[in-house]
Amino acid sequence: MAGMRLASPLLILRESHSAMAVGMLLALFSLTQVFLALPAGRYADRHGIRRPIAFSVAGATAGALLAFLFPVFPVLCLSALLSGAATGTASIVLQRHVGRSARDATELKRFFGWLSLGPAFANFLGPFVAGLLIDSVGAWLGGQGIERPGFRAAFLLLAVFPLLSWYLVRNTHEHPKEEAQEGTGGRRIIDLLRVPLMRQLLIVNLLLAACWDVHTFVVPVLGHERGLSASAIGSLLGIFAIAAAVIRLLMPLVAAQLRERVVLSVAMLLTALVLLAYPFMPTAMGMGICSVLLGLALGSIQPMIMSALHQITPRDRHGEALGLRLMSINGSSVVMPMLFGLLGAAVGVSVVFWLVGASAALGARLAWDLRTEG
Repeated sequence: MAGMRLASPLLILRESHSAMAVGMLLALFSLTQVFLALPAGRYADRHGIRRPIAFSVAGATAGALLAFLFPVFPVLCLSALLSGAATGTASIVLQRHVGRSARDATELKRFFGWLSLGPAFANFLGPFVAGLLIDSVGAWLGGQGIERPGFRAAFLLLAVFPLLSWYLVRNTHEHPKEEAQEGTGGRRIIDLLRVPLMRQLLIVNLLLAACWDVHTFVVPVLGHERGLSASAIGSLLGIFAIAAAVIRLLMPLVAAQLRERVVLSVAMLLTALVLLAYPFMPTAMGMGICSVLLGLALGSIQPMIMSALHQITPRDRHGEALGLRLMSINGSSVVMPMLFGLLGAAVGVSVVFWLVGASAALGARLAWDLRTEG
């Protein structure tokens, strides 16, 4: 999905679509996750890991192959829907499986630190490889670079990645089904939302997800405006992912010393500062430094969010709680790119950075009050 989120917007920008069209396309990666997140979480609670992953692999591969066969805007929108649905379902299933494997809070942070390396590496590999193929394949075939054959090659390679993931997960041990707690009655989502810490956690997660979304959305637009190549833009997104991977690699090693609320509040303050400075960087080097700092800040959040969520949620509803979290942040991600596109067209992409950064700064206090200890 990370590769699709780079290649698809660049293709429609090349064909003279507006920033608003880019925002709408990026929103579609999240739209299906809004509606599928809760059913996918409940399905995972009932069926474990392998069956939901098989459906995810089929959807992701189909989406990339459609983009390869018909690289036009309406089909790219359909590909975004399929890719987003597949990735969202897979993330819920994997997070639930890993969370149930942990025995205490320290193991939760450690395990989710290791698990979060996967998306961090994917966020480097997908954009980097896609950008390289987009720039190179057209020239290899005698064109001028950044031609449609390059985009087709990128989409075709991206279709292979989900098949590799199925190969890795096919023999995974299934955990026994968790019985529902006595006296819980029907499984209503409002019961989870009545937990104060759950509401608090969702708000913090929403703010941080908006920061991640604004980087994904604005960097291709800003890079395109400044004449950067697809490879350079892919590298900016790639080094952001590398920085996120580095911090996630270190976190499991010091998991016992980490406290969720401290990590989250510091990450939000650092994110706010970086988003304030990003538009003032006129070169790829300056933008790259900001991408690294932002990757370090935002890369630290997912293990902490996942650890807190598993501590405040009943074991038989972990999948449902993960689905609620994904539904909420992707509901935001449907609206935010379109809002970013409107604001970017009206007042410039720099203002978008500053508004989201200000929201992160205001949310730092809420993160500090998120206590899961005891």
